[in-house]
Formats: sequence, C-alpha cells, structure tokens
Amino acid sequence: MDNRIRYDRLSMVFPGNRGTPDTVAVEDFSLEIGQSEFLVVVGPSGCGKSTILAMTGGLAKPTSGGVFLGDEAIRRPGPDKAVVFQNFSLFPWKTVIQNIEFGLSLNHVDKAERSRRIEYYIDVIGLRGFEAHYPRQLSGGMQQRVAIARSLVLRPRVLLLDEPFAALDAQNRTVMQEELVRVWSEQKPTVIFITHSVEEAVFLADRIVVMTRRPGRIKEIIDVRAAAGEEHWRSIPLDQVMRRADFQDLRGHVWNLIREEIQLA
Repeated sequence: MDNRIRYDRLSMVFPGNRGTPDTVAVEDFSLEIGQSEFLVVVGPSGCGKSTILAMTGGLAKPTSGGVFLGDEAIRRPGPDKAVVFQNFSLFPWKTVIQNIEFGLSLNHVDKAERSRRIEYYIDVIGLRGFEAHYPRQLSGGMQQRVAIARSLVLRPRVLLLDEPFAALDAQNRTVMQEELVRVWSEQKPTVIFITHSVEEAVFLADRIVVMTRRPGRIKEIIDVRAAAGEEHWRSIPLDQVMRRADFQDLRGHVWNLIREEIQLA
C-alpha cells in the first residue's frame, strides 16, 4: 500500500467579499512525504497549516497545483484519509462504541469485522470499561482517545491531525503524545500533524516543516531523525527527552525560525 504524499506547487486563494482583496493562504507549496513518515507542520497563526491539511484530506480543493496519495490525485474525502480535529467532533448522542463504529458502518464494513476492529482499538487506545459511556461522561483526554480510535479503526493510509491535543491539560497532552507514538508505530500510517507547540513538534516528528507567515510557504525543513539518532527520542518518555541538550538545541532552532516570522508580521 503506497502511503506516500506529494504536493505539487500547491496554492490556495480565498476570494474576498464585497470589494475586499483575495487572501492567499498557501502559495507554491511543494513537498514529498515518505512512506509511513510522521511529518509535523508548524508556523505562525494564519500561515495555512490547516488549509494544507484540509486539501490533503480532500476537504478543500486547491486553487492551483495538486496533492497526490501514491500516484493518485486527492480530489475528495475517503476512509483512506482520516482526520482528527482539536474539538474531538464526537456525536454527543452516541456511546464510545457507537462513535468508533460510525465510520465503519458508513463504509459498509461487515458486522463481524466491525466488532473485531472495535475490540482491538478499545484495548489499544485504552478505552476498556468506557464502551457504554457518552462523550459528556468523559474527560477531554478520553474524548480525544475516542476520536483517534474512530480514525484508526478505518485503517487509513493517511492520518491527519489538526492540533489534536491543544485543548488538553499538560498531563493529558503528554500522555496522549506518547500513546499516539505507540499506536502509530503499530499501524504505521503516514501522519501529518499540525501544532503550535514547538516542544510537541520536536518530540513527535521525523521531519518538521516550518511555514512562513501568510502566504504560507516552506521556510525550512528540519530532519529530526538526524538529530535524534538511530533510536528516535519519541520512544523515550517526554520528561526524559526534555533533559537532553540536543533536544533543547533543536527546540530552540525551530522556535527562532517561527519567531522570525511572527516579528515580520
């Protein structure tokens, strides 16, 4: 299964209203993402990060250029491209099981296979004992576990995450980062992860794409794997990684790149 993603001179322009100028959100964005790579995109607010994610998921059509999954152009949403948003996007009237099952039912997966996959991810994501709970009965961290399970149960080729942990407290955020790494390492979809947290980006990424201020272009691509060494530091608890000088040096470099763009605004 070819999970590579390619952006070919991608641009997105949003038309202005009632005489206001058009907004160029993304301009001339070209990039290749490798098989099962964990790519993190950072940059100042309004630089087009979420727009790129929407185009990758087939939720928005670029003004020019194209996005390709394997050799096929992405033109519409589908179960091969799962999206997890910051606000969880769960159905409040459905239980944990029903929320996870929704996409499988929509894609006509047979009942036996649905049950098998749900049982697997209930354990993998740490939801055992909460199957009959409704979202209002869950903490923010547990709700985000449900949202991730609902995406992974589809066995997507691409997992798109738009600031998925931004609404969580610091403790839950750290736990969910480590859980995401564990689950991703088992299934290995290609991941595109949007975040405003430099620390989160440096911990999770194989590579980091730093965006310029609007119109969003690539400012620098940072190979975290080269800095982290043969055993990527995301396999180590975050509190231990944060004590490493090489981690802090890279964190400082990424933050300085973003700060330059903020100061230009």
